[in-house]
Amino acid sequence: MAEVINMPRLSDTMEEGTVATWLKQVGDKVEEGDILAEIETDKATMEFESFYEGTLLHIGVQEGETTEVDKLLAIIGEEGEDISDLLNGNTSEVISNDSESEEKASNDSVEVPEGVIVVTMPRLSDTMEEGTVASWLKNVGDEVEEGDILAEIETDKATMEFESFNSGTLLHVGLQEGDSAKVDALLAVIGPAGTDVSGVVKNFKVNAPAKEEAPKAEKKVEALKAETKKEVVAANTVNTSSNERVFASPLAKKMAEEKGINLSQVNGSGENGRIVKRDIENFTPSTAATSSAPVAKFVATGQEDFDEIANSNMRKAIAKNLAKSKFTAPHYYLNVEFDMDNAIAFRTQYNSIPDTKISFNDMIVKACALALRQHPQVNSQWFDDRMRLNNHVHIGVAVAVPDGLVVPVVRFANEQSLPQIGAAVKDYARRARDKKLTLDEMEGSTFTISNLGMFGIESFTSIINQPNSAILSVGAIVQKPVVKDGHVVAGNTMKLTLACDHRTVDGATGAQFLQTLKGYIENPITMLV
Repeated sequence: MAEVINMPRLSDTMEEGTVATWLKQVGDKVEEGDILAEIETDKATMEFESFYEGTLLHIGVQEGETTEVDKLLAIIGEEGEDISDLLNGNTSEVISNDSESEEKASNDSVEVPEGVIVVTMPRLSDTMEEGTVASWLKNVGDEVEEGDILAEIETDKATMEFESFNSGTLLHVGLQEGDSAKVDALLAVIGPAGTDVSGVVKNFKVNAPAKEEAPKAEKKVEALKAETKKEVVAANTVNTSSNERVFASPLAKKMAEEKGINLSQVNGSGENGRIVKRDIENFTPSTAATSSAPVAKFVATGQEDFDEIANSNMRKAIAKNLAKSKFTAPHYYLNVEFDMDNAIAFRTQYNSIPDTKISFNDMIVKACALALRQHPQVNSQWFDDRMRLNNHVHIGVAVAVPDGLVVPVVRFANEQSLPQIGAAVKDYARRARDKKLTLDEMEGSTFTISNLGMFGIESFTSIINQPNSAILSVGAIVQKPVVKDGHVVAGNTMKLTLACDHRTVDGATGAQFLQTLKGYIENPITMLV
């Protein structure tokens, strides 16, 4: 009997996966334990083995494609087995079994009278999830021309004008002024005068996209966003030199300023004589312009251009996890500057040993591990009902990779020698860039170090890698004048910033940890005792 294989959840934070490579093709024999495919998760690229025997009958996700966890990945069964019913059943169950798809299907079945257009709440910013109707500029029964301003919509960033992309009569308003609704909710209905749209309004699902309206609306909304630069839009007025009030939309004012046009010379074609975009576009300067008209200023010309890159699973995970950390853990920062003269001399002597080479980062990892043993509060983790003080020290070392950032873990770092730490970090960095790290090697850290000193960054702050309570940001070693024994001499210093979660680490606790760390870094021989 054929078995349906869904996209597996290969990490605790994985929500979707990308098929990097198929190692079996349709028609191939599959044994239990065979590697079916390499799956890119939010943390690594991992081999996915089959738990069944049979023939690979169907591949649901092609190489390079992404799908959510538990969505159809493949089907394995007996050679020649008819899987059409199973495939169709899974297609409806796996792909369409969610509320959004059900609502879309429901909307597609809603009968819309000829000539009627359903207008939905537009997405006017990249982060907008819902909008509020600040004011309606058209009322039910009013005639609407394409380009007329229907309403002013308050988004999460600004209040913006929303223009109609269709002509007709405003037959229904789905939201009153001050009401809010999610993106794609029913906003209005436009069509021929006298058309009964009660059935459309009654059956329309508020969270589903509008039928045929969405693609056109999305294109126009994107153009509107690009033109307005997310300006706060309201019915503002402009005072001219003659104290005459001129009504103009913010977009019209911006265009007029760029073109050096005096708004007092423009006849508005909008409601109540309001100057709108088309009036500026169609304006021809009068030969009778007075000397009081503003002098046209130089406007740079060019073509706006950009490239779009789909977010990888790793990038999505980084965004989600760091945003959660930043806005749930109350961060505060402690800044210190260490004298590195002794550390430089120590490293030079240590590396003089044959076949031995350690880095400053290795020394920092070791010093932090020893200091954390003396300050378990900094080596802690926060839970809603308890705090965990870790007696072991597992230090995460942030490593940059093309897709973002991974944090392999040096386990029991306080028990390892400097060369052992150096070898482990180098191995992790190499395999991180090749996406060969295992999940076990990236989990379980109790403290994290992020070092940008090799890039010349002198000082920076980091976001805590939860569930850790702290992260240390390490800057570059800088040669500069310092005061020693009352004399100004050439010295070498390094700035470090400790970001702490105030729920677990108080300021004094963090400061005491840094004092202990200072002792190890400025007198590195003590790390060998």
